Amino acid sequence: MQAAITDDPRRCSILYTCQFPFEPSQPLRRLIGILLCVSCFAGAAIANEQAQDEWGAPEVQVQQPALSKVEGKEGKWSIDGLKNRVELNPSDLQMTVHAGGRDWATIPSFSGDLIVEKEGLTFALRLADAGEKLISPYSTGFKTGIKIALGNFRHEKNEIDLQISLFVCLQGQYEDLICELVPQEKTTTILECFWPGAIADTCFDTTVVPFMQGMLLPKDWPQKVWLYDSVCYGRGLYMPWWGHQKKNSAMLVLIETPADAGCRFEHPPGGPTKMQLKWIHCLGKLQYPRRVRFCFFQNGNYVDMAKRYRRHVKESGHFVSLKEKIARNPLVERLIGCPVVHTSILSHIQPESRYYHKDDPAKNHQLTTFDQRAQQLRQLAEKGFAPALVPAEPLPRAAGLIYVHLDGWGFRGYDNLHPDILPPCPEAGGWQGMRDFAETCDQLGYVFAIHDQYRDYYLDARSYDSRHTILDRKGNRPYGSTWFGGKQSILCSRLALGHVKKNYLSLLEHGVKVRGAYLDVFAVVPPDECYNPEHPASRADCLKYRGMCLDFIRAMGGVVSSEEPADWAIPHIDLVHHGPYALVPDPGHGPAMGIPVPLFNLVYHDAILLPWSLGKGGWGIPQNDLGYLHGLANAGLPYLSLHPGEQELQQVRAMCALHQRVGLLEMTKHEFLDKSFLRRTPFGGKQRTTFADGTTVTIDLDKDDFEISPKLPIH
Repeated sequence: MQAAITDDPRRCSILYTCQFPFEPSQPLRRLIGILLCVSCFAGAAIANEQAQDEWGAPEVQVQQPALSKVEGKEGKWSIDGLKNRVELNPSDLQMTVHAGGRDWATIPSFSGDLIVEKEGLTFALRLADAGEKLISPYSTGFKTGIKIALGNFRHEKNEIDLQISLFVCLQGQYEDLICELVPQEKTTTILECFWPGAIADTCFDTTVVPFMQGMLLPKDWPQKVWLYDSVCYGRGLYMPWWGHQKKNSAMLVLIETPADAGCRFEHPPGGPTKMQLKWIHCLGKLQYPRRVRFCFFQNGNYVDMAKRYRRHVKESGHFVSLKEKIARNPLVERLIGCPVVHTSILSHIQPESRYYHKDDPAKNHQLTTFDQRAQQLRQLAEKGFAPALVPAEPLPRAAGLIYVHLDGWGFRGYDNLHPDILPPCPEAGGWQGMRDFAETCDQLGYVFAIHDQYRDYYLDARSYDSRHTILDRKGNRPYGSTWFGGKQSILCSRLALGHVKKNYLSLLEHGVKVRGAYLDVFAVVPPDECYNPEHPASRADCLKYRGMCLDFIRAMGGVVSSEEPADWAIPHIDLVHHGPYALVPDPGHGPAMGIPVPLFNLVYHDAILLPWSLGKGGWGIPQNDLGYLHGLANAGLPYLSLHPGEQELQQVRAMCALHQRVGLLEMTKHEFLDKSFLRRTPFGGKQRTTFADGTTVTIDLDKDDFEISPKLPIH
């Protein structure tokens, strides 16, 4: 018997010839035809299915364990990729990743890795103690692994009506491990959850933390190390990631939902280090899925981790380069190769402030008028910091310009009366004095920007009303009196933008040629929550409202700046005023915390302008290091004093020339050139940075020496 499907798509009949020992009846012929048709179409469907072998799904297999006949317990599940293999122990949720010949094991589930609240009571639970635990294969078509459904939690006699789904999958060509937690909260809510477990200290030699600019921490570091804060977007974690190195291998922990996340960090004297991921509630509930990505490097170190994170922020659209920022505001280009002058008008300290000088009251009120500061800028211009000719139109990128940051210009000076700081300081010259100061900056070709503050909410501000402050979960209102202005609370971020508009537009309407604003603390203090029923705000809301304030300054044509370069703010800001290293006991002074490395600049050098102080032991500069060398290695902008000596002028010109060359380029590499960086104290040594055009900067912190190749064209 032979059969064939006709080529004509309009016909569905089958052509066939048959030979039988008998003459088949007509019904039998029809039945044979139908069977042949079904067979042919089924064969064609199978052929088509087989032809789609490479449709993009990961080549990952999930191995389900058999029940042990001896112990009656379920064995380990495994997720097997071509590069990496993950094993999960169902009894304690411990995972081990076999990647590139290296094992990375998490610690098991522990008591207190799940903190919940029910009817006003808080309970510490253990994820692995869930009464119901169902594990099953899971695949989306782009990632493959397992789902762990947890339920029926109990605390002593209390039933906990809570369900949690944990997803563990391999994804992508590099087979990153993706761990996702999805809560189902009813009357019980999750306050904190510590999952996946921390990487066991037996699996690494060194921990890499974006603690301010960056820190390497050998596991056996002899001094105690702590983070200034432990939530994302504070000084403890400028960027939402960290990692570990073991000899030539490395792994990265990348938090993909960072708004309500952080870590629990421990490093006692002599170690070991423990860095545990922490998920934090959002307005009292975990609320939404949380996700973290583990990346593995068979041959890699802290540079590879930073570059992997750079790829992540580029792929997500979060990375905004300086070139893009110049395109949306050409004024930013004038800051390339530009020194920063940070000066002030009035410093007034209220008696309630921590900084109040009881023994020397004269220090509590120090004034320099607008005219006096303008004259100092003219004198600075005579030292070479002015263009030969200032055109009427905005200047192009040119050496010799200065960015002027002015503190203390408000009614009662620096850090006073916010958010109601207008009019400009009457003692210093008021509106006319400030207009004249801004005009002087314009005539000299300088970019003039103001300090401002919209988080600290002073109790003697004209608009102060306690109903506008944030409230915590218990309904408490924060109070303090640290800063110069005395008693203060915290303004809810929802209300900040209105005050920004009120003040900035008023300056412009009064003819003050302000060209930018520094909104204090926004890009260094972790986001606030607010439980005030009139203006509730999550941490993510807080970041959104802060970003709106920063974006408004740019919309008005201004250069946008804030205190330090917390990752969330990178799309919004052009400049920050600090981004150096963590010190002991605080960033104001002391030796380095761990080993300083430029993690932030390895990610964002070509996305932000970052100035550096020049002397030894400056803010964020290890006490034995010359800030000038760190500034060169990071190819940053220099700070410039109002009365510089010849040595300072030479250093500033060198940093400006280097920044003119590479300020818009990626820092591609950082390396230690000797083993002295492993000295426990003091830190020093020889190191080198490389930029995208091939420029290298080699510094020797022991000899206070440096070399730039190719050499700079300065005389």
